[in-house]
Amino acid sequence: MQSITNTATRYGWATILLHWLIGIIFIGQFALGFIMVRLTSQRTAFELIQLHKSLGFLLLGLIILRIAWRLGNAMPPLPASVGALERRTAPLAHLALYAFQITLPLSGWALVSVSTLEIPTMPFNLFVMPNLPLAESDAAESFWAAAHWYLAYVGIALVALHVAAALRHHFLLRDSVLTRMITPSSGGE
Repeated sequence: MQSITNTATRYGWATILLHWLIGIIFIGQFALGFIMVRLTSQRTAFELIQLHKSLGFLLLGLIILRIAWRLGNAMPPLPASVGALERRTAPLAHLALYAFQITLPLSGWALVSVSTLEIPTMPFNLFVMPNLPLAESDAAESFWAAAHWYLAYVGIALVALHVAAALRHHFLLRDSVLTRMITPSSGGE
């Protein structure tokens, strides 16, 4: 039987599901953001922006849950075949991913909070999300729009690096780094 929690050698269902769900939403958000700002239909663009904001808040909640889960669960160590340099840089890469996955939705929240358009944010049309206590201005909106844009591109570069590293482990090093994030641990491990 598969375990919800991690073991000494593999990840459990909770870690695996959070990892892939966050990854899919994060990549989807990048694609959605890229498309929504290039549409000519104002109505479609507005609907996609609202979806983008909803998914951004969902992503923020999931990454906070993921970090809490990680802090409360032992993480399997890297295989013995992994070199010293990679052992030192892998935690930094994960920390950078977590930082960007928190900072990016927060920058989007700041952007809608300072917008002079004052369009309410309603995640999945369930409730009105209050704005952050920031002053509205065109200058602040320009700053946060640029910050959100740059953070998105840095975030997608980090995801690409993460994917490349996982593929390197699987196809070149032929170790268990990728497979243990696909196949959950069993309770008896």
